Amino acid sequence: MENKGFTTQLVHADRLLNKPENGAVHQASTNSVLFEYEKIEELVDIFQGKVGGHAYSRQSSPSIDALQNIMTRLEEGVGSLVFATGMAAITTSLLTLLKAGDHIIVSQFVFGNTNSFAGTLERLGISVSMVDVTDVKNVEAAIQDNTRLVFVETIANPVTQVADLKSIGELCEQKSLVYMVDNTMTPPYLFQAKSVGAALVVSSLTKYCAGHGQALGGCVVDTGLFDWTTFPGILDALRALPPQDQALTQIKKKGLRDMGGSLSPTSAHAISVGLETLALRMERCCHNALQLAAYLATHEKVDRVYYPGLAAHPEHKLASQCFRLFGAIMSIDLKPEYDCFAFVNHLQQVLNATHLGDTRTLAIPVAHTIFYEMGAETRKKMGISDNMIRFSIGIEDTDDIIADFKQALEQL
Repeated sequence: MENKGFTTQLVHADRLLNKPENGAVHQASTNSVLFEYEKIEELVDIFQGKVGGHAYSRQSSPSIDALQNIMTRLEEGVGSLVFATGMAAITTSLLTLLKAGDHIIVSQFVFGNTNSFAGTLERLGISVSMVDVTDVKNVEAAIQDNTRLVFVETIANPVTQVADLKSIGELCEQKSLVYMVDNTMTPPYLFQAKSVGAALVVSSLTKYCAGHGQALGGCVVDTGLFDWTTFPGILDALRALPPQDQALTQIKKKGLRDMGGSLSPTSAHAISVGLETLALRMERCCHNALQLAAYLATHEKVDRVYYPGLAAHPEHKLASQCFRLFGAIMSIDLKPEYDCFAFVNHLQQVLNATHLGDTRTLAIPVAHTIFYEMGAETRKKMGISDNMIRFSIGIEDTDDIIADFKQALEQL
């Protein structure tokens, strides 16, 4: 399968990697919470980690294993864990690997909920420096003696800043820091986070991977690039494990087992099926996004378009070097005299909804909704204006999308 194309591999991944029973082409949704063993010694060995197997579905099940196998292959990793949501993947990973007294560096442009969680870490005694990650010099300047990890997103939501991904990866390797990359906006068809040195890759599977707005999920993949024997946050009890297993085992035991952010088997199944069309959907929605961005950039009622595919974007060169395509998230600022609420309400086929990566095009005014709680000062630091509207571009026919935007702008 290694020599086959991306979509060919994905379409056949479930049946070839997981070998479902009775000739099925998808792993069945295994809804059993418990797993019986003929001899109690077998269950004991699973609890003690001497053999593989399932004890309780909060930690693992055949459905979960099937999706994890696919995500590990997609991100070219050594192992992965899936969670109930993308935020569960992020919070669980950070809470279980870090401890009071540690310091981490986080992009100042991260998604609102991730930004909010950084405040939670600080209340637990983990210090956080929020920096502009479009330039590696800002990350380097923030490193302290107790810095353990650097966290960035590939393309920020909603202002679409692109991190200096390769340079930050090289810096993390030099300083022996864990490089954690949120790859939600540029799933593996667009970008391989391992190629820039990411040690851990997190994603909201809810978005482009599932693709149809019908399942929540999250994932963390260990790429095998970081030597966990050098990481002080690994528990002594896990040091006997092979280095590549230490971090994921700790996240699984202290996160999934103790915190319980488990993905349901039905959601795992839905995400696996959705993944098969990932490349096809990304090609279409990224094409639509680029065409729409070019149209809006020349419109007299639009003040600014935020999309990495435009040559005027500050990180267009970085995006061109890293990504196959420029993604399908964009934002605009209408000129001050126009009401963003009125514009969104004039759109006819675009959905007013808070989500990303759907097959349908979605719109939401940013400052009044998903970034409202952060306050005006933080929004200003992130580049979010009061008139900004974020769009997740879908797979509809390009001409229909542009026509809808055109008629809505004409009504302003």
